[in-house]
Amino acid sequence: MKHIGAAQFKQECLAVLDRLSPEGIIITKHGRPVAKLIPLGTDSASTIGCLKGKLKIRGDVLSTGLRWHAQP
Repeated sequence: MKHIGAAQFKQECLAVLDRLSPEGIIITKHGRPVAKLIPLGTDSASTIGCLKGKLKIRGDVLSTGLRWHAQP
């Protein structure tokens, strides 16, 4: 996978986006990887909402299930 320094990425951002490969690119700072830039694929859009109607929520999702009494 290709690597690019953060400073170089900042200078060439639009050009990097134009030539971004499907495997993506690693952005480094001082030689250490800090981010991975990957293209947005069409398959990721299809995952949004794919579980609608397939899941059932049981119980109170805002509760921990534990009972406690606070003293005034």
